[in-house]
Amino acid sequence: MSTFLGFDLSTQQLKILATNEHLEHLCEVSVHFDSELAEFETKGGAIVSGDDNLTVTVPTLLWVKAMDLALNKLKLQNFDFKSVAAVSGTGQQHGSVYWKKGAQQILGHLSSDKTLVEQLTGCFSVDNSPIWMDSSTTAECRRLEEEVGGAMKLVEITGSRAYERFTGNQIRKIYTNQREKYDDTERISLVSSFACSLLLGKYAAIDYSDGSGMNLLDIRTKCWDEACLKATADDDEKLKAKLGEPVSSSKVLGAISSYMVERFGFNPDCRIVAFTGDNPASLAGCRLQKGDAVVSLGTSDTLILWLDQPIPSLAGHVFVNPIDDDAYMALLCFKNGSLTRERFRDLFTKDKTWEEFSSALQSTKPGNHGNLGFYFDAQEILPHAIGDHRFNSQDEKVTSFSDDVVNIRSLVEGQFIAKRYHAEKIGHNLSGESRILATGGASSNQQVLQVLSDVFQAPVYILGDTANSASLGCAYRAKHGLMKEKSEVKDFSEIFQHGPSYQLARQPIKFEYDTIRYGRLEDRVVSTKS
Repeated sequence: MSTFLGFDLSTQQLKILATNEHLEHLCEVSVHFDSELAEFETKGGAIVSGDDNLTVTVPTLLWVKAMDLALNKLKLQNFDFKSVAAVSGTGQQHGSVYWKKGAQQILGHLSSDKTLVEQLTGCFSVDNSPIWMDSSTTAECRRLEEEVGGAMKLVEITGSRAYERFTGNQIRKIYTNQREKYDDTERISLVSSFACSLLLGKYAAIDYSDGSGMNLLDIRTKCWDEACLKATADDDEKLKAKLGEPVSSSKVLGAISSYMVERFGFNPDCRIVAFTGDNPASLAGCRLQKGDAVVSLGTSDTLILWLDQPIPSLAGHVFVNPIDDDAYMALLCFKNGSLTRERFRDLFTKDKTWEEFSSALQSTKPGNHGNLGFYFDAQEILPHAIGDHRFNSQDEKVTSFSDDVVNIRSLVEGQFIAKRYHAEKIGHNLSGESRILATGGASSNQQVLQVLSDVFQAPVYILGDTANSASLGCAYRAKHGLMKEKSEVKDFSEIFQHGPSYQLARQPIKFEYDTIRYGRLEDRVVSTKS
């Protein structure tokens, strides 16, 4: 029986998950960086440095050694490596790895009686890889936007305005401040394509979806954008060569390396499917379809959307879809989530319980008689505002609502109308087939889910444990890539024998929310000096 592996090189650990040919979970192993690789002295999987603590990196060799340890753990479980038909994987988005000139020659001629870390020490021109937590490149971001014609122009090209963590701005910083190391770099990998390279035995291509998080890729042509490359390094052709040509996220890059065959017993016919970023991998793991949205309800609330055609917006991020090259995905983050809901629970319920909070939602009607609130304990991202802002049915700003239950519903409805409003602004279209897939702590509250269903006018399903969504999504992608190469399937959904095991939580009560009104009031909130 064939098996499939999904690798997940995340911020704090490397996980390998195995499924059978029916894509059912078989086993998994993980290596926790802080505890199992303590010699690298990371905290939370990273090292914070610089006078302002804005520089955040990881020793590249930590990830190399983690791969050694994880594969050895799988071997100690007597896992049958020969059964693996294909593998794929994911890495934390935006991070970058800098291979020194001559490194590919070493990577392609590894000795199976030695570990990866023994042989790849000295193969990196930059020892410490910048990761997504780094925020030291503000000057590089401003320069990039100016060079290409403004923030909105950059959004139109790459799907996002310039962000400090995005790879192109990190490359520019190294180009400017460590020019000798940049010049000594043969290939620049993302964390995902770097991990893939360790299994492939040669430099792996960056995939379209993870490449969308670099501020360098034109998400429509799926090619490196010349203006963005020139703004990053003066010789754009040299940078283009260092990046390599991007590829489809479902492309088979080749067979697993002879090193992996000889050291661990992989089948030499095992195929390597392009690795991608963690958010795109989660989309695959959640089995999103056209019109779907994942709503993660946690400390911050996150929205992952399937888009047919994105509408340029300075808010959020748009990536090429990892399971459909002709579609897109969007990522929207809302900073004020569960902590604000907890504040309202404590303020407006007698005994400060979630049961009372739920009863308040149940006792009030959709639309809240026109009473709407915007509540931002911390500086919000979408919209850029802070403070509490209440409006009555006449759009008059008021200091409070008389009823506790009205306050509670105004919060929950306001949070979800914001998500729908910004989702539609970026190009998400609700249809009769749309589903909302809910996860995170608040997804256990049925009345919160009812409001979510009502606002989006779509059924809400519960996603179970999503801890493995990225690695499981990559096992799915491994099978899809393999079967697509053999022309046995085309669409991602065709690899599954059964529908996803989502639990239907709520159906919408028919009610049309006025998102145009919401947008008008949001503009007023943003213009308010807080």
